[in-house]
Amino acid sequence: MITNLSHRRPFHQSFQRTIVALVFVTTNACGVYAIEPWSQNPWYWSHDGKPVLLLGGSDDDNLFQWPREKLIPQLDRIVAAGGNVIRNTMSDRKDVGFEVYPFLRLENGKYDLSQWNPEYWRRFETMLAETAKRSIFVQIEIWDRFDYTDVRAHDRDRWTKHPYCPANNVNYTFKESGFAERYPDHPGANKQPFFFTTPKQRNNTIVLKYQEAFVNKLLDHSLKFDNVLYCMDNETSGEAEWGEYWARLVHRRAEQVGKRAMVTEMWDDWDLKSKRHRRTFDHPRLYGFVDVSQNNQNSGQKHWDNFLYVRNYLSSQPRPMNTTKTYGADGNKFKHTDQDAIERFWRHLLAGAASIRFHRPDSGLGINDKAVACLRAARRVEELVPLWNVEPANKLLKDRSDNEAFVATTTERNTFILYFPASKQERSVTLDVGEPAVERLIVWINIDTGRREHRGMTTASTFAPPGNGNFVTVIRTHNHSDTDNE
Repeated sequence: MITNLSHRRPFHQSFQRTIVALVFVTTNACGVYAIEPWSQNPWYWSHDGKPVLLLGGSDDDNLFQWPREKLIPQLDRIVAAGGNVIRNTMSDRKDVGFEVYPFLRLENGKYDLSQWNPEYWRRFETMLAETAKRSIFVQIEIWDRFDYTDVRAHDRDRWTKHPYCPANNVNYTFKESGFAERYPDHPGANKQPFFFTTPKQRNNTIVLKYQEAFVNKLLDHSLKFDNVLYCMDNETSGEAEWGEYWARLVHRRAEQVGKRAMVTEMWDDWDLKSKRHRRTFDHPRLYGFVDVSQNNQNSGQKHWDNFLYVRNYLSSQPRPMNTTKTYGADGNKFKHTDQDAIERFWRHLLAGAASIRFHRPDSGLGINDKAVACLRAARRVEELVPLWNVEPANKLLKDRSDNEAFVATTTERNTFILYFPASKQERSVTLDVGEPAVERLIVWINIDTGRREHRGMTTASTFAPPGNGNFVTVIRTHNHSDTDNE
């Protein structure tokens, strides 16, 4: 179970942060640590000093908004599948209808940005507590650019309805804030001045103080838990100074309570070689991990190669690489299929991702049956060989066509994980397994069912899956600890 200190309540508000700081310092000194890069292999996460692989999926991006009677079954389904991570944007847009805003609504119908809506924060606290209870980690995204737009393609008037819009609050006017009545451009154009308020940008103190109050309120809740990662934005194309400002605020607040916050930024560029991504890659002290979710806009060999480019770029200072949005679902407007999602999940798994989550429907599988099968298959692989013990090694494959198979192996090359994407064509690759004619254990797992299909011994170096679907096999040097119950 993940530690939380939500039961500790100071008697006076003015002493709250001081008392909480003392509690956390004492707790950390006793050996309970928040999630952080694993000291023995910093490509992966650890919790309480032990390595942990984060895998998951969920049917929404802001589960904290869900009513409890809907949230709890979702979390239990994730855990039953072997999942242990969710994404949580702090989004409040009315996509379903039960979402609430963080600010107090007055009798005149307008919002007061200096007062809170208790329901919003009660829901947030509930999500944090229930995920902690189940050892589920939460990657929070503080700002989502789609909340502050009126893009017609999304069939929403989100900005015109939002409390930050001057027409809807009692705190500032359009003239004082510099805001316009509408923002019809796609947020990727980065024309919304909401994202230019920090001192090194336009220094809009009128709005910034309310933004700061929101983030501080968020941290008052989240810093009581040690299952939280922080991402500043959802797929931003904004200025570096924006995300940097909020990252430094998160770090300061965490330090005040004796904790080390794990922070990142998520950039919009699909090409991980773009200069914008280097704003995260080149600043490991500020950004303790990287999120490369937008690589999931790519497919096939390009998807694999892009990820390995980043791994190589970061090799002098390794950090966990998260992919919190694995796109792909049949029938969605982006034309990414269920099969695309499954392949992206498994390529990232073998390439060394520290956290992989299926995106919500209809852009992803969420936590549907196919996602559940994938998670169960991945955990079966992990039972045979921990993923933090292997590295991507496609150079060991021969007679391979693009996207036909992918492999990872241990440093000693005594264990291999070989993945075959589904195909109507016959598939067969030769693997350089080292010393020939050595008897090895081989276990085939059907990714589409999540079940083991075959276990036996082999001296082969050429492998073909036992069917046309998605299959993964673990091949390792035989030892006496291998049992039929494995």
